[in-house]
Parts: sequence; structure tokens; C-alpha cells
Amino acid sequence: MTSTTPNFDQIARPYQLLEYLTLGGSLERTRMHLLPRLLSRRNALVLGDGDGRFLSQLLIANQTLCATTVDISVAMLALLRKRCAPYSERLRIIHNDALMLAHDIDEPYDLVVSHFFLDCLTQEQLDQLVQRTAPALSAGALWLVSDFNIPEGALYRPARLCVSSLYLAFRILTGLRVNRLPDYGATLTGTGFKRIVRQEFLGGILFTELWQTDQQSNTV
Repeated sequence: MTSTTPNFDQIARPYQLLEYLTLGGSLERTRMHLLPRLLSRRNALVLGDGDGRFLSQLLIANQTLCATTVDISVAMLALLRKRCAPYSERLRIIHNDALMLAHDIDEPYDLVVSHFFLDCLTQEQLDQLVQRTAPALSAGALWLVSDFNIPEGALYRPARLCVSSLYLAFRILTGLRVNRLPDYGATLTGTGFKRIVRQEFLGGILFTELWQTDQQSNTV
């Protein structure tokens, strides 16, 4: 993350409630929307899934999938471990900063998941993350991204206020120093990914997308 590592432990238990009070069920709908497109995947790398709500549903829906999940928060991982306990034989849990994973992600993954995680990174950190992750992906691998967006038009000002307010809240609660959305699309495109699916929610303030590597060769 940043030079001062944020601490998400104190918001781990109330996170689901805080999420619902902020945007209702919109974040959950955004996370789950493309889940049916992941049923043929076999080996997933899940970055910053927090309390494990998405990962548990992924492991239920795809019963042949194995997953490696990475999070910096001990408290979040404890909730994830409990929620995903019935599928522990298919799950590897890593307590670490995702930016430090060079020695932990040395196997071919055909799926990367990052729901509302990339917005915690600066542009430089995002570039670093994608560059370090790409060599561990198989040909045709998918990258599932869900995040916030500031759309043009009538919703520009409300969306900008919403995103700014959320960054301020996370700065107060966790110490997160990032205060703007990175351009993940430019980074993924520049690393050899192509966007194949996009779905927007709340007028484009939320979105979920699937990106795919080249079918014939690795992204590097």
C-alpha cells in the first residue's frame, strides 16, 4: 500500500454493516454479478477479499476451484477463514501485502479477483502489482475487477463527492493515504489484457469487469 501501511483490522467486524449503510446491497450485487462466468476456472488468486463473502460463494459455485487469497489484515483473514472453513482443503491463505507477493505467486493462475481493492493503491503501486502478477498467469487467464468510477454527465459531481467521502472515511478509520482512483484500465491494457465484459451499477458509479490475457501466450 503506501509508506504508512493502513490497518483494516478495526473495521473488519462491522465492515459488512458499514457497507450496507453506505450503499445498501449495491456493492454485493457488483461483486457477485459475474460469478457465473467463473465456473470453468481452476486456480484463482484472490486479492484483498476482506471478510471472504465473495470467495466463499466462488468456492461453493465452483467446486473444482482451488484458491490462494491474500490480505494484509489479520482480522479480515480470521473472518474469511471462518466463512470459508468448509472448503479449507481448496484454500491457501496468505497474510501479506499484495505488493510483496513476488515469492508467493509462482504457480499458474487462470483467475485473479480484485473486488474494491485496486482503489487502495496508487498508480505506481497498481502498475507494480500487475507487473508482478502477470508472469504467474496462464494463457487466457481472467482478471475480475470491481470498483468505483466517476462517470461523466449528471452523476459526475455526486460520484466525485461519494468517492472523496469514502476515501476520507477510510483515511480516518484505517490510515489509508490514497485519495484518488488509479487508472487500472491503462495498466491492464499495457500488460496485455483485453476487457471482455463490463457491467455498471448506480448509473456507472460502480462497475464490474472481466479482463483476459492472450489466449495463446502469457502476458509477458
